[in-house]
Amino acid sequence: MGVTQPGSSGGCWRTRAGTGSCGHDDVRRPGVYQVYASAQLWRRVCAETTAELQLLFEKWQLLLAGLVFQYIHGLAARGVHYLHRPGPLLQDLGFMALPELGQEKGYLSESLFTFIFISFFLWSFHPFVYHSKRFYTVLLWRRVLAFLVASQFLRIMTFYSTQLPGPNYHCREGSKLATLPPPNNALEVLLINFPRGVLFGCGDLIFSSHMIFTLVFVRTYHKYGSNRLIKLLSWLMAIIQSLLIIASRKHYTVDVVVAWYTVNLVVFFVDKKLPEMPDRTNGLSLLPVNTKDKDGRMKEELHKLEKDGRMMDEFHKLLNGNTVDATDWRQRVQINGKHGEDTNHTVSDATPTGT
Repeated sequence: MGVTQPGSSGGCWRTRAGTGSCGHDDVRRPGVYQVYASAQLWRRVCAETTAELQLLFEKWQLLLAGLVFQYIHGLAARGVHYLHRPGPLLQDLGFMALPELGQEKGYLSESLFTFIFISFFLWSFHPFVYHSKRFYTVLLWRRVLAFLVASQFLRIMTFYSTQLPGPNYHCREGSKLATLPPPNNALEVLLINFPRGVLFGCGDLIFSSHMIFTLVFVRTYHKYGSNRLIKLLSWLMAIIQSLLIIASRKHYTVDVVVAWYTVNLVVFFVDKKLPEMPDRTNGLSLLPVNTKDKDGRMKEELHKLEKDGRMMDEFHKLLNGNTVDATDWRQRVQINGKHGEDTNHTVSDATPTGT
C-alpha cells in the first residue's frame, strides 16, 4: 500500500491507491528550493532595478543637487576653519555632567555614527531584495537629501555668524591644526583636503553635523520602517550618540541641543511640503516557505479576481441600463454566499488609493 511506483511521466510518483505527487513537490526539496529561491531573488532584484532606474532618470536633477550640496557643505566647513581662533573652553553644563572620555576614546562616537550611517544606507536598499517593501529607494533618498540640505544650509549660516573656540583636542590652544595658514591658491580650498580636512576641522560647531545625519536617518526610519523594536533602538542610539559627542568634547552641549530641535523642526516642515511617497506595502512574507503555500495564495487571488470580474460585469450592466436575469442573480447569490459583503469588498477594491 505504501510502496510508490513511477507513473507515466518521469517526474511523477504514484501510490497503488492512485494518489501521488508530481512537479511542484520537487520544489520542497532543500537543494531545489535554494535554486528556486535564488531565481526568485534575482527576478526581484532585476524588476526593482528597472523600476528604480526609471525613477532615477526622472528625479536625477534633485538627487544630483543634493549630492552637490554635500560638497558645498564640506567646502563651507573647510572655509570656516581658516577663521577659527583657538581659546579657552567655554563653560558648559554637559562638560560638567559628563566625564571626559579622552583623546584615545574619541573613536567611540565615530564608530556609533558609522554604524548608524551604514545600517540606514543598507536598509534604504532593502526593496531590491525583500518581497515586503514600503517605498522606492530613489524617492526615499530624495526626501533624505532634502532634509539634509535644509538643515545644512541653516548650519552654514549659524557657524559663519559666530566662531567659537573649538573644544576638540586638535582645535585647542597649542595644536598645530587649530589654525590654518592662508591658502596658496583656490585649488587648495576647493579640494578641502578630504578626508583629513573633514575629520580635523575646527570652527563649524553650531550645530552638530553628526547629529543632523543621525536625526534625519532616525526620523526617516521611524516613518517608513516597520520594526518597532528597531525604531526604539534607533532613538536610543541617537541619545547615546549625543552623549558621546559631548563626552568626547567634539562639540559643546549647545551644538547638540540646537541640532535636536532644529533638525526635527526642519524634517517636520519639509516633509509636509514634499509630496507623500506611494505606499508599496503588499504583504509581510519575504520568500514563500513552500510551493503549497504559494499555490494556495495564487488560487485565492484567482478566485477573487474571477468573482470580482463577474460582479463588475453585472455592475456595469446595471449602469448601462441592461437588466440582469433574476434567476442567474439568485444563483450567483447562492454561490457567492454573503452578497452584500462581497459587493462592498469589490467596490472598495476597484477604487484606486491616492498616492
